[in-house]
Amino acid sequence: MAAPLSDGDRRKQISVRGIAGLGDVAEVRKSFNRHLHFTLVKDRNVATPRDYYFALAHTVRDHLVGRWIRTQQHYYERDPKRIYYLSLEFYMGRTLQNTMVNLGLQNACDEAIYQLGLDLEELEEIEEDAGLGNGGLGRLAACFLDSMATLGLAAYGYGIRYEFGIFNQKIVDGWQVEEADDWLRYGNPWEKARPEYMLPVHFYGRVDHTPEGVKWIDTQVVLAMPYDTPVPGYKNNTVNTMRLWSAKAPNDFNLQEFNMGDYIEAVLDRNLAENISRVLYPNDNFFEGKELRLKQEYFVVAATLQDIIRRFKSSKFGCRDPVRTCFETFPDKVAIQLNDTHPALSIPELMRILVDVEKVDWDKAWEITKRTCAYTNHTVLPEALERWPVSMFEKLLPRHLEIIYALNQMHLDRVAALYPGDIDRLRRMSVIEEGDCKRINMAHLCVIGSHAVNGVARIHSDIVKNSVFKDFYELEPEKFQNKTNGITPRRWLLLCNPGLADIIAEKIGEGFITDLSQLKKLLDFIDNETFIRDVAKVKQENKLKFAAYLEEQYKVKINPLSMFDVQVKRIHEYKRQLLNCLHAITLYNRIRCNPSKSFVPRTIMIGGKAAPGYHMAKMIIKLITSIGEVINNDPYVGDKLKVIFLENYRVSLAEKVIPAADLSQQISTAGTEASGTGNMKFMVNGALTIGTMDGANVEMAEEAGEENLFIFGMRVEDVEALDHKGYNAREYYEGLPELRQAVDQISSGFFSPRDPGCFRDIVNMLMYHDRFKVFADYEAYIKCQGQVDQLFMDPREWTRKVIRNIACSGKFSSDRTITEYAREIWGVEPSATAIPPPNLPRN
Repeated sequence: MAAPLSDGDRRKQISVRGIAGLGDVAEVRKSFNRHLHFTLVKDRNVATPRDYYFALAHTVRDHLVGRWIRTQQHYYERDPKRIYYLSLEFYMGRTLQNTMVNLGLQNACDEAIYQLGLDLEELEEIEEDAGLGNGGLGRLAACFLDSMATLGLAAYGYGIRYEFGIFNQKIVDGWQVEEADDWLRYGNPWEKARPEYMLPVHFYGRVDHTPEGVKWIDTQVVLAMPYDTPVPGYKNNTVNTMRLWSAKAPNDFNLQEFNMGDYIEAVLDRNLAENISRVLYPNDNFFEGKELRLKQEYFVVAATLQDIIRRFKSSKFGCRDPVRTCFETFPDKVAIQLNDTHPALSIPELMRILVDVEKVDWDKAWEITKRTCAYTNHTVLPEALERWPVSMFEKLLPRHLEIIYALNQMHLDRVAALYPGDIDRLRRMSVIEEGDCKRINMAHLCVIGSHAVNGVARIHSDIVKNSVFKDFYELEPEKFQNKTNGITPRRWLLLCNPGLADIIAEKIGEGFITDLSQLKKLLDFIDNETFIRDVAKVKQENKLKFAAYLEEQYKVKINPLSMFDVQVKRIHEYKRQLLNCLHAITLYNRIRCNPSKSFVPRTIMIGGKAAPGYHMAKMIIKLITSIGEVINNDPYVGDKLKVIFLENYRVSLAEKVIPAADLSQQISTAGTEASGTGNMKFMVNGALTIGTMDGANVEMAEEAGEENLFIFGMRVEDVEALDHKGYNAREYYEGLPELRQAVDQISSGFFSPRDPGCFRDIVNMLMYHDRFKVFADYEAYIKCQGQVDQLFMDPREWTRKVIRNIACSGKFSSDRTITEYAREIWGVEPSATAIPPPNLPRN
C-alpha cells in the first residue's frame, strides 16, 4: 500500500503516533519472532501473511497484559464505584491498530515490521472486524468503552460473544446477498476465555410459593462462559475489560431419564442450548419478537448480574456478613447503564435476586434497583419499540412475569392516586399493554425501574419528554436528561486520519487527542494560507488513497478530483437514501439535457446494509445499483457523475471512506434520527454536511454556525403541521417537473430495462404511503445541493468552511459524553491521573 517512509521522514513524523525508540523497535522484533516460533509454530519459510498478523497481534497484546492486570488490581485496592455498560451490541471493528495507537506503539511496530521486510498496513488489513453490532447503537457502545478507559473509570462492557456477527454483504446482479460472518474462523488473539467464572442461567420451569419464600424450579440450565477483551485507555496505562458471554450446554444436558436410550441424540441436542450465542439479530431500528432473541436478552442479563453481585460481595470493602443482606451500599458501588431496552430484564432480574435469593425486603429491593439502573433511549420509531408477548414470558421466564406484574401494580397504584379517575392515563402508562395479544412494553419497564432516562441528542431528548414518554415526564420530570452522543477521537481521527491529526498537532499541540474542545484553537488559522493548503492537501491524499482502494477492491475507476458525496449508514426508509437517489437522477437528467454545460463533477457513494427481512430496504439497494449501472455507462456523462454502491459497509470501511469524503449526507426526516454519529465522524474529518435539522445535526449547526452547514428542509414543527394537514405526495409530483421526470423514469423501467416493473413497490410507496415524506423535501434538497456545487467551485472558501467545522467539532467527543454520564447519572468523577506502568513500582 503506502511506500515506506524514508529515515528523514520518520524522524520528522511527530509523536502523535508514538516515538519509536531503538530499544522498543528491537524489543518488538524479538517478540514478533518469538511468537512466530513459539505461538504459531512457524518459520519464515512457511509463514503466511496471516501468521505474521497473528505474531504482531500477540506481540502488541503482550504490552497490554501487565497494564490490564495492574488496572484490575488497582480497582480492587481502591474499590471505586463500578460502571456496568450493558449492551446486546458492541461494534468494535479491528483491534490491532487501535491498541498500538492507545499504547503509543505505532511507530515502533511500523519500524520493526519494516525492518523485517513486511508492510504494517498489509498486516492490519488481514484482521477481521469484530462485527458484533448493527450500526449506531453498537458502535456507540464501542466508543464509550474507549472513552471510559481513557477517563480512568472502573467500567466494564457486558454483552454476548456472537459466533456470527453482522452478515457480510455481497452485491449480486445489483441485489444484496447475505453471507455468514465467520469472524472467529482463524481464532481471536484479543480475547481470553475465563472458564473459571462460568455461570448458570435458568429458563422455563415454574414458580413455587413456599413459606420460606418464592422458588423458581424445574428450570433448564444453560452455562454462560465469559471471554474477556482488554480495552486500553489512551496512554494512561488503564486497561478495562469487555466481558462477552458465550452459551455452553451443561455436561448433563438432555442426558436425564427421558433420554436414557439415545445418548448420541442427547449430545447432538447440546446445540439447542448453545444456539443462544450463535448469531447477532441483524435488525436496526426494528423489533422482531422471536423467542431466541428474548433468550439472548435474558442470557446476557442473568450472567452479568451474577457477576456484578459476586464482584460487589468479594470487593475489599464489600458485603462480608454471613447473612448477605447488606445491599444498602449496592447503588453506591454499582451503576448499571442499559443501552436501549434490550437489557431491560436487568430490572426484574435484580429484583428477583434481591428478594428471592438475598431475602431483601421488596420495597428496599425496589429502591436499590431504581438507584442502580439507568436507561438510554435510542429511537422514537414505533416499530423499533420492544413489546414482548406475555405468553412468551409466561413460558420462558415465569418468575420475571410475576415480578413485572407486581411492579406494574405498584406503579399504576401511584398514578391512580395522583390522577384519580384518569383511566386512559393508566392504560397509556401501564407496562402491560392489553389487547388481542397482551404485551410487555419494555420501554415503560425501563422508565419506572431507572433513576435516570436519557435521549441521545437534545432534539431527541425533547421528543422523548414531549411525546414518547410524555406521561412519565409529567410524573417524574427530574428523571429525564439529555446526553448528546459522541465519537472517540482516537479511532475516528488519530487512527483513521493520521495526516489530518499531524497537521492539527503541528498547529495546536497534542492536547486535543484527550480534550477535543481544544480544536477551537484552529479558529486562529482559518485565514492562514499554509494551513488552508495543508488541510486541502491531506483531503486530496485521502481521496487518492480511497480511489486506489476502490479500484483495487471493486475494479471501479473514479475521478479523484470530483466531489466525493457520501451517504453511509444502514439502509432504512427514514434515512431517506431515496432522496439521494432522486438527486442523482436529477443531476443525470440535467447533464443529458445540456451535455456541453460545465458541471461540478461528483462521485456519489452510498453504502450500508439492509436487514435481510426488510423488503423495501433491499429494493432501495437494487435501485441505487441500477441507477449506477445506467449513469456510469452513459458516454454523455463521462467523468461528470458516478454513482457507486459501497459493498459491505462496516467499521473498517468507514475508517477509509470518511477521511476521503467532501460531502456528508445526513438527510433523515426531521424527528426520526435520534442522534446519528456518522455525522460527527465526517465533521471532525473535514467533510461538509448537507442535512436536515434532525438528531445531532441541530447541535452541529449550533456549534459551527448554521451558515457553515448546508441545512435544508422541514423542521420537526413543519413535519407535524404536514401530518396534521395530510401529506399528499401527488401534489409535489404534479408540481415539480424534475421530480416527476425522475419518478417516471424509475416507474417506467428506464433504470431496469430487463424488468420494467422492478421498482413499482418503491414508486407505489413514495406516491401513496411514504411515512417519511421524501417528496416534501425534494425541492429544498435540490436547491441546497446547488449551493454545495457553488461553494465546491471555490476551493479556498470550501476549505475555510472545512476548517471551521473541524474547529467546532470538539463537543462531539465521546469523552465529553461519558464525562456527563459519569457526573450526572453514575455519580463518579473521571480521573486524569495515569496508573503507574507495569515497569514501575505501584503507589
